[in-house]
Amino acid sequence: MSSTDTLRRNILKILSVFSLVRGYNISILILAQYLTARYILVPQYRGLDLLLDFKFFAIVSSSALITAAGYIINNFYDAAKDQINRPKKYMLEHLVSQQLQLVLYFILNIIALLISSTVSLRVVLFFFTYMLIIWLYSSTIKRYFWLSNIFSAFLMILPFWAITLYFKNFDTVIFYYAAYLYFLILARDIVKDLENFRGDWVQRYNTLPVVFSHQTTKIIITAAVLCTLIPAFYLIQQPLGKIQYFFGASFPFLSFVLIYLWRAQSEKAYLWVHNFIKLWILIGVLSIALIYR
Repeated sequence: MSSTDTLRRNILKILSVFSLVRGYNISILILAQYLTARYILVPQYRGLDLLLDFKFFAIVSSSALITAAGYIINNFYDAAKDQINRPKKYMLEHLVSQQLQLVLYFILNIIALLISSTVSLRVVLFFFTYMLIIWLYSSTIKRYFWLSNIFSAFLMILPFWAITLYFKNFDTVIFYYAAYLYFLILARDIVKDLENFRGDWVQRYNTLPVVFSHQTTKIIITAAVLCTLIPAFYLIQQPLGKIQYFFGASFPFLSFVLIYLWRAQSEKAYLWVHNFIKLWILIGVLSIALIYR
């Protein structure tokens, strides 16, 4: 094998691992935690103070590593249906063998627990519980339609609870903002079930579209999106600075997303709906820097 072929194969393996641990999502999670801490939880801190806070860094790192490990174990259990729903992605991610995936899963979790142990025993217990819930979700809960989506959205919010506990800031605004993101993530997760209908049906996953119908699932997604407007309306009333523009824009943007959802009939169209919501979540994360400005 030539050096060029070796280099190409190594690059593909790096891309495989990046896709496996959802590198994009992990990057957004880390950014969101730092922005949340800097502009919402401890606005009195300077940016440098936060960057030099080792215990906060340890909590964020542990969150990122355990979440990355969670994506790996989720991918491990979903391999059969992903082969149907996303064959190209499946081929890329399985350049890394399933045995190596499991080794990487355990390594990431162990490193996370070791890092969290530098903060306190309570933090270790928190992240150990987080790790177990992710495994339970991936191995069992994901197959039950009445729990799957609720748990998935909850797991995405849980790392923010860790930094909230660390800074001991329980302002009402934080919970309304978390509720807004929770319902948005919940809607996105259910849209993914529409997108992955074929593989879920073949592998007998009891997702909402499989158990009920696409029409009923769209009604539930609509309800989840409308629920985001309740905390958004509250937050608009608060003196939060320019971030109010983001929540104000939620009404027209999410109305557009719902119209597109109800017109969607294909996997590709559902993927667009998924990406629209994903984009809005990213904009919401970046908008945190506008709070109190």
